[in-house]
Amino acid sequence: MAKILLFSEGKNLFSKSGVGKALEHQKKALGLNGVEYTLDPDDEYDIAHINTIGLASWRVLRSAKKKKKPVVYHTHTTSEDFRGSIKFSNQLSVIIKFWAKKLYNSADYLISPTNYTKNLISSKYVNNKEIRVISNGVDIKRFSKNEELGRKFREKFGYSDEDIVIISAGLPFQRKGVLDLVEIAKENPEYKFIWFGASSIKNILPKKVKNIIENPPPNLIFPGFVDEEILLGAYSSANLFFFPTYEENEGIVVLEALSMKLPALLRDIPVYEDWLKNKKTCFKGSNNAEFTKHIEYIINNNTYEVTENAYEVARERELSKIGIKYKEYYDYILSKEEN
Repeated sequence: MAKILLFSEGKNLFSKSGVGKALEHQKKALGLNGVEYTLDPDDEYDIAHINTIGLASWRVLRSAKKKKKPVVYHTHTTSEDFRGSIKFSNQLSVIIKFWAKKLYNSADYLISPTNYTKNLISSKYVNNKEIRVISNGVDIKRFSKNEELGRKFREKFGYSDEDIVIISAGLPFQRKGVLDLVEIAKENPEYKFIWFGASSIKNILPKKVKNIIENPPPNLIFPGFVDEEILLGAYSSANLFFFPTYEENEGIVVLEALSMKLPALLRDIPVYEDWLKNKKTCFKGSNNAEFTKHIEYIINNNTYEVTENAYEVARERELSKIGIKYKEYYDYILSKEEN
């Protein structure tokens, strides 16, 4: 049976990002399916599965090539996804694109988390590369409603049982829609808003985003990166999950909300087009006026059918099923390499 090298670098930064979460999901998905893996590039392995695009990843890729081991690159990073994040990200995105193209084209096989990302990579990044679509997945057993954790969450943050709580999660980037959420919070002081994400990185954020995190409106909290139990409590107790991101390659936090049967309000962007349907499995808006209308609807109406349908979307992406897809792809790669 094949042994897989799962490689990600920059653990301190990436552990709090979607890429860090994706690595954790890969480890669990492979473990659930009896696929042996290592995180150490100096170990013996049959396939290198790389998640990041830094210099250490380049060295691992070159080393794998020298050992004549096939390299699978996970296309988590795009210049489109990088823009609107840290200081000077729009200028740096040109370099990110150049470097991502170099790495992705140097790999033997590619994995994209959605059809949207596959189409983006195949049209703008690589030349005639095989790309397999495999979701990052979600741990539906872990991300399941827990009343006790929900009670503790409200208690911890001083919310009453009657408070309407709207949550979001992710690195607090402008690209993620944090400025839009702030505007909506200002316009709706009767609701409580909370954005979970690594606010410890605020010094590398643009000044206007940093200022918002340090001086939010009274009904908005930025607690930063929190223990998963607190996040589970928030998902269990909140009234809705609001994710106004402008660009995403999938959005693990969205899958988590669907798994928790929490109504999800999303920006209507291409990444969701073929797998999340407005008013069927989520709610979609294109601007703050539409978001506000959806918030009012979700709060004042029964969304049971939508959240049940959404849960089925999450169930299709449960980690044990994702692990099967990885295993099938690895087996396919090894059989192809032998021929």
